[in-house]
Amino acid sequence: QVQLVESGGGLVQAGGSLRLSCAASGLTFRYYTMGWFRQAPGKERDFVAAISWSGGTIRYADSVKGRFTISRDNAKNTVYLQMNSLKPEDTAVYYCVGDSSAPGVVKPTPNTYHYWGQGTQVTVSS
Repeated sequence: QVQLVESGGGLVQAGGSLRLSCAASGLTFRYYTMGWFRQAPGKERDFVAAISWSGGTIRYADSVKGRFTISRDNAKNTVYLQMNSLKPEDTAVYYCVGDSSAPGVVKPTPNTYHYWGQGTQVTVSS
């Protein structure tokens, strides 16, 4: 059974930092493109960042470029999202996602990703 378990969310002041982690199990992690989406109340799920199996291809949403960094450790079956200079508009539930259909390809569309975690809340106060 595939599981993606996010951790690291919480409450932080604007300008602060958080590091999200996503531990994967039940899959061959190194074959998967991994990523993060987020959903604010009353809004659709938005792409945040994604990384190919090797880490050689990375893509970010324009809204987080220069502030967020995605990385992965294939030995630990874990993907990370380092979030710096956080803004109140970053407040959302953050979801870890995974897809093995094209491990070298990174796409920003939610229906690309077969596996989703339960999400972790990130709240940025002004």
